Amino acid sequence: MRKAACLYVKYVDAFNGGLGRIMMWGIFVMTGILLWSSISKTFFNPSLWTLEIAQFAMVAYYVLGGPYSIQMGANVRMDLFYADWPPKKKAWFDAFTVLLLMFYIGVLLHGALNSTAYSLGYFGKEPLVFYWDLIVAFVTGGPSAATEVMGYIERSPTAWRPYLWPVKVVMLFGFFLMLLQAVSELFKDIARIQGETI
Repeated sequence: MRKAACLYVKYVDAFNGGLGRIMMWGIFVMTGILLWSSISKTFFNPSLWTLEIAQFAMVAYYVLGGPYSIQMGANVRMDLFYADWPPKKKAWFDAFTVLLLMFYIGVLLHGALNSTAYSLGYFGKEPLVFYWDLIVAFVTGGPSAATEVMGYIERSPTAWRPYLWPVKVVMLFGFFLMLLQAVSELFKDIARIQGETI
């Protein structure tokens, strides 16, 4: 079990660390989009797409950078008592709070599964069945068969009307990575409780 936990922590931390470092550059993407928005509104006809693309970029920046933030301990915490505790007591407290975090991320993940299925035209109560049917249709019949499984594709109700499923897939992927990172943090906390490090 210890070896499996070490491998899990190694690979999850490496993936989320690499993705987090890439997402750090997302601030420049958002700045560029908003700069273009200001320029186009001042000197040209305003671009319809800038506000929503900036929002989508912010979602990707925040959600895909979240696992790295958890890994680095960059989340906001109240250190009124925590700062003076010994490392073992901190590890016990962190292990308990990461379980609460995992529950919260599980709720977000459940909502993201339903919301993504809805954006792909599924209006029922079993999104996992819909995803399975979508995968089977794609593997057996290709993109045209997968299109038949999907219903009305959700679009934004704005003038630009972009499809919403790409940003919802990003959210789903980001929440899943956050859950994986929370499990990694739990393994590290358990190791610290036992006087070891992973």
